[in-house]
Amino acid sequence: MQNRIQILRKEHKLTQNDLAQELEVTRQTIISLESGRYNASLLLAHKIARFFDLMIEDVFIFSEEDEEL
Repeated sequence: MQNRIQILRKEHKLTQNDLAQELEVTRQTIISLESGRYNASLLLAHKIARFFDLMIEDVFIFSEEDEEL
């Protein structure tokens, strides 16, 4: 699943470490999310969206292929 985390993080002038600390996850989790190697749990997706004051759909890009998983 694609996401806009890296774009949002840079717009807010945050490092990966800054965002990780705010979300209470590791920097490696942020790296994996941004590169698409890891899909956020619903809880983490909600936390990310709330942090950026957006809806989940504004952060994560769902496609028909994602529905098949």
